[in-house]
Amino acid sequence: MKLNAKNIFVFGTALLATIATSQADLQLPDASQLAVNKQRVGLTDITITYHRPLVNGRKIWGGVVPLGEVWRAGANENTTIKFSDAVSVEGQPLAKGTYGLHMIPTADSWTVIFSKMSSAWGSYTYKQEEDALRVNVKPRPAEMEEALEFEFEDLKPDSAMVTMKWEKIAVPFKVSVSDETTVASIRDQMRGREQYEWDSLNQAAQFLATKKINLDEALKWADASIQNEERFENLSTKADVQKAMNKPEDAKKTWEKAIAKTTAPQLYSYARRLMFEKKEAEAMEILKEVVKRYPESPFGHLANARLKSAAGDFGGAVEDVKKAQAVAISEQQRTALKPLLERLQAKQDINK
Repeated sequence: MKLNAKNIFVFGTALLATIATSQADLQLPDASQLAVNKQRVGLTDITITYHRPLVNGRKIWGGVVPLGEVWRAGANENTTIKFSDAVSVEGQPLAKGTYGLHMIPTADSWTVIFSKMSSAWGSYTYKQEEDALRVNVKPRPAEMEEALEFEFEDLKPDSAMVTMKWEKIAVPFKVSVSDETTVASIRDQMRGREQYEWDSLNQAAQFLATKKINLDEALKWADASIQNEERFENLSTKADVQKAMNKPEDAKKTWEKAIAKTTAPQLYSYARRLMFEKKEAEAMEILKEVVKRYPESPFGHLANARLKSAAGDFGGAVEDVKKAQAVAISEQQRTALKPLLERLQAKQDINK
């Protein structure tokens, strides 16, 4: 190609465009680095995506972040929070979805905003009419945090505190999930192959029995589990459901069938589950049954140790744990008993 003034101009323009495009595609570290924090509460996933600005010696509140104005709760593009199911925030309902997360800080109260616009750059184009929800929360003093962060705190089976921390301020808001949301998810799962597996059906029935909700459905799932494979686990779950339905005679008959199929580890594990569910009196009765049925097994001795520990007979409990060690079938079992022995020797109740 013969170069003339026109060709040189076109070539130069194309070259500049190529350089500009190349520069636009270049990946460089952000001063405020990207972070993603995820937590499951119940069966609901909560995901926060944000950039983490640094204090870097600056005055933050009333300086970098003006008081009384909408702030992006991070740096760069929208801080976002995503809920895989409907939730409640500070007791207010919020549909599933991804939201732009903004905040309005003041000296003694903060407004947390969940905006339907989640892909904007910061809060510069924020519009209040796009709010899905606003809640007011109280900030609290905190230890110095150089980089802004979001944490999940005070985790419970159905809730968590989402806390923004930066500089010496922490701003928490509570996110809760409902049992009905969990039940809806379980129902969806029961439409898949889980409906043909005794364990999945048993777990579904057990969840409802523990919560004492949807008991007719729980009984249906327990019966389906038993139909797939009759076991101690699903028979005992069915008995729990029948107790919750105030059908003691039916529960007694089902429990007798369950006991006939039990093994020492299963019955002992059932007692431990009752303990975790804070049903201590019921757990103690099951431990007595373990001792009665399997007196010379490791689990029989362990059950006896727990009964004596609960009664304050730590010396007797120590002897029972030693008996369990003596008849344990593996070195791994014997090693696992050492912490219990040490606690009893220190006169600590191993049931707590």
